[in-house]
Amino acid sequence: MSYALQWTRSLIFTISAYVMMGVLGILYFPWAIFSRRGALAGCHAWCRWIRWSARWMVGLRTEVRGTPPTDEVVVAAKHQSFLDIILIFGAIPSGKFIMKRILMYAPVIGQYGLRIGCVPVNRGQRGKAIKKMVADVAKGRQHPGQLIIYPQGTRIAPGVKAPYKVGTGVLYEQLQQDCVPVAANVGVFWPKRGIYRKPGLAVVEFLPRIKAGLDKATFMAKLEDEIETASNRLMKEAGFEPDGMG
Repeated sequence: MSYALQWTRSLIFTISAYVMMGVLGILYFPWAIFSRRGALAGCHAWCRWIRWSARWMVGLRTEVRGTPPTDEVVVAAKHQSFLDIILIFGAIPSGKFIMKRILMYAPVIGQYGLRIGCVPVNRGQRGKAIKKMVADVAKGRQHPGQLIIYPQGTRIAPGVKAPYKVGTGVLYEQLQQDCVPVAANVGVFWPKRGIYRKPGLAVVEFLPRIKAGLDKATFMAKLEDEIETASNRLMKEAGFEPDGMG
């Protein structure tokens, strides 16, 4: 298949993804207003639609490996593109994110983010927001669930080296919850920027959980080693050689 044809198919897929976000957002909105379950159902429906449409529109198959958690844990994931967000959130029952406060005002994303329990924060106030979230869960004002975080802080292209930020370790200590690492190779097929989507098999893999109670330094070393090792394995499986880059 030519690059031009695949790019055109990718453009149509990208446009349809945003259109369906709006359509499903409207359809589920009456339920979402009155119930957090409605908001979660709407978000999960969109995730399922993306996986289904990506398969036949651009030839991009997706797979979730390992055991997604259903209890209250921290999910610390490799972040390569928007696709890993879709696969991880779609695989767990009650996911939520720490999101930039400005996203509260984005159509559909902002309203649904607040309804499912995402924590909006201003730059530099993440620690304060986490403390409030912990207190609200304890007092029953906030729903428990799986808090999804990205230890490198942003999307990192395959083969690019980037440090793991200590804030993840601080969060692990504050919440006193198990942490489930997640590896990914999705950036090989769905880049952090641009329209083009490459055919193939994109994978996220839930790894064995890291139990609560480790000291921060030990936790961070273990987390980075497990995520990077597994992600490199998945990228090599996809035909990408991460050791030759960065």
